[in-house]
Amino acid sequence: MIETEGGPAVVVRGLNVVRGKRRVLPDISLVVPSGQVVGLLGPSGSGKTTLMRAIVGVQIVESGSVTVLGHAAGSAQLRREVGYLTQSPSIYSDLTIRENIRYFGRALGLRGAALTAAVDRTITEVDLDSHADQLVRDLSGGQESRVSLACALVGRPTLLVLDEPTVGLDPVLRRDLWNLFRDLAANGHSLIVSSHVMDEAARCDRLVLLREGRLLADVTPAELLERTGESDADAAFLSLVESTGGEEIW
Repeated sequence: MIETEGGPAVVVRGLNVVRGKRRVLPDISLVVPSGQVVGLLGPSGSGKTTLMRAIVGVQIVESGSVTVLGHAAGSAQLRREVGYLTQSPSIYSDLTIRENIRYFGRALGLRGAALTAAVDRTITEVDLDSHADQLVRDLSGGQESRVSLACALVGRPTLLVLDEPTVGLDPVLRRDLWNLFRDLAANGHSLIVSSHVMDEAARCDRLVLLREGRLLADVTPAELLERTGESDADAAFLSLVESTGGEEIW
């Protein structure tokens, strides 16, 4: 694991991303602290996925910089240190759940008893023990998403970038996964978790709120409610949009 020595997990400076003729991210700057769960929140189309792709180094950018764990995003040094969960499952349909997770574990350098223990632990964490030897092509959509999450988790990366990991999951599993995210942060891992479900904001240490590619706020959940005078994150987000016209204020 890369030691951040108390420094930030991610630093984004003046990031501009253009797709076609549309500027998807116009001059975004933010800092993601280490050892925290940072919620990247906003409605569909707000630029969350594009920002996450830039952080993991797979997005073409027009200008600006993204530094991850002290290295330029996408650097070779980060390949075992950053786990990325995409919205669409990125796993092999002709392998079982266990085989998929084992494959990704081996790709990260795990071997022998350490690999077996990591695979078993991760299968349990995503609540797939009873399906572990089932082919992925026979799973439901929600189960496929959990397998993808397990593949991102198996190597215990320093930074986890999770694009809407709880979409389509039942309330109990959502709760359990958020508890897992909290435990990972407590043990020094950094997490960026995107969602368009605003009630998940209260589960985060810090919130980055986006709308139409613009950064509306970078605050703690308590600060968001205090500054808007609202009682929940959904109402607070609407209050921000209506009071600022989509311009950054914090």
